Amino acid sequence: MTDSIDVLSTLKLVYTIYAVVAISLIGWYAYRITRDGEAKSSVKPVYFWSYTGVLIVVGTGLHFLTFNLLPWVPMDLDRANIKAEKTFKITYEKHEIKLDENPMRVPCDTYVIFDAYSKDLTYGFGIIRKNHTLVTQMQVVPDNGNDLMWIFHKNGTYDIRSTEYSGPKGAHMVVEDAVIVTGCEEDDIHSMKVEDK
Repeated sequence: MTDSIDVLSTLKLVYTIYAVVAISLIGWYAYRITRDGEAKSSVKPVYFWSYTGVLIVVGTGLHFLTFNLLPWVPMDLDRANIKAEKTFKITYEKHEIKLDENPMRVPCDTYVIFDAYSKDLTYGFGIIRKNHTLVTQMQVVPDNGNDLMWIFHKNGTYDIRSTEYSGPKGAHMVVEDAVIVTGCEEDDIHSMKVEDK
């Protein structure tokens, strides 16, 4: 499974190139049609609309070509056929995150479910690397079932953070070292603590 940090790095590059090309060609078109004389007549609306159509096809095509590279897509599409090895219970109330098991120890390459329940507000459940990048997240809506299936392929120690705005106190909703993954051949270099190495 591709790591979310790798997918994000690739998509940043692809969409930056896409945006620069789109902006520069639309700028060129705007420059040409605002000039006097022959230049104005050399840029026909058909060119603009053809180019706009190509941008739409390429932009949506990027999503269709890359959606299966996202780590959570194959798991979500086949979730009915996947049995999780363990379920971790997480409770949210009064801007506090309470874990039934702290830390949550996850063996490598094992499907687990993070089952979160809010008793009052809408919060977020985010698994965060030590460099503050996001591994995965979900919204935690009050009085509803909120669960997230995940599988880890790298060793690491991860924090849990609320990823939804729930008032000023929500910024402090962090549980450090809440998820510890062991047993993998590879380490998540962005989530290793000194004692993990």
